[in-house]
Amino acid sequence: MNLGDLQRKDIVNVEDGKKLGRIADATINHSGLIEYFTILDHKFWKFWKSANEQTITFSQIKKIGTDVILVEI
Repeated sequence: MNLGDLQRKDIVNVEDGKKLGRIADATINHSGLIEYFTILDHKFWKFWKSANEQTITFSQIKKIGTDVILVEI
């Protein structure tokens, strides 16, 4: 699975069932490992407003499905 595949999936918080947005970017450390993903709210996906950015780490991802990524925030 590549980053483009992940960017097409909705991010959903398992705590409240709320859609958080989609992955917009990934930050990679000097070792080549992903430190965190940047997600944007659906409403602002096309406009890229940094005020609506949120980050998630691999440890917050609980399940990657065919259509959604479940996270615990």
